[in-house]
Amino acid sequence: MSAPRLRTTPLPGIGVRYDLVTREQRHLSVVAHRDGARTVNLYRTDDPDSCAQSLRLTGAEAGTLIDALMPSHHSASLLYTTDLGLVAERVEVAATSRWNGRLLGDTRMRTETGASIVAVLRRAEAIPSPTPDFRLAGGDTLIVVGTREGVDAAAAILGRE
Repeated sequence: MSAPRLRTTPLPGIGVRYDLVTREQRHLSVVAHRDGARTVNLYRTDDPDSCAQSLRLTGAEAGTLIDALMPSHHSASLLYTTDLGLVAERVEVAATSRWNGRLLGDTRMRTETGASIVAVLRRAEAIPSPTPDFRLAGGDTLIVVGTREGVDAAAAILGRE
């Protein structure tokens, strides 16, 4: 049996939507909101575009559900940032961003927001711990870690055109 396919769709200003079709051909989606909340949607079998049930979970409720679904995911070496008041989020640099082609240090990200860019995803490559002289490019996805407010401020800076 093949692994289920998860389709990911960015929802600008909202978060990310994940779609899954189960082996029983049930369509399920989860919207991961930027504030940590999750909305779980189950679609009708007779009309896959029509939502039959929708359930909104807080970040804490979503974490508890993860524990119920995958109790073995805990590892002493993993950092559960939400328990520490931190979040990690992917933020894309748009082709129209003022930062396209400019140096990461020019953003003054850590100074302005307190958030850190811990990696850059570019095409099929991951660049860990980018230095201030790293040149950003449109389409880059930055992994930003910080407080919720700091990550939101970083996303706002990176989204400037």
